[in-house]
Amino acid sequence: MSDEDLKRRWTRRAPALLVALSIGIAGIAWAGCGGGSDSTSSTSEIQERVEKGAEEAKQGLEKAKEEVKKGFSKAEEEAKQGVNQGAQQAQQGVQQGAQEAQQGIEKAQQEAQRGIEKGKEEAQRGIEEAEKQSGY
Repeated sequence: MSDEDLKRRWTRRAPALLVALSIGIAGIAWAGCGGGSDSTSSTSEIQERVEKGAEEAKQGLEKAKEEVKKGFSKAEEEAKQGVNQGAQQAQQGVQQGAQEAQQGIEKAQQEAQRGIEKGKEEAQRGIEEAEKQSGY
């Protein structure tokens, strides 16, 4: 066989060999290397680790739950502040509107007064003109 044939054969068989070795190593590790009492202690050790992991997960969930509660409380407080600020802005808007309305009323009264005075002047001129024409 040539070197190329050996390389091709090795290239095709290498993955299968690696899989077989991996399975063998995993089997040895799973069996606990043949020890009787060691497998019991390793099983209890695994169980302890699983329980510890479950406890840590539970604590993590509790912490997350508290963080969510804090987040909701903060959001609620910010919403209340937003409502209060909105109410204050609305109050200021109402006050500003009232001031502008009052200024509009005063301006309209001034315009009305000017109109009345012009009307009086026009009426007076009309009276004077009528008196001139009637001879008084």
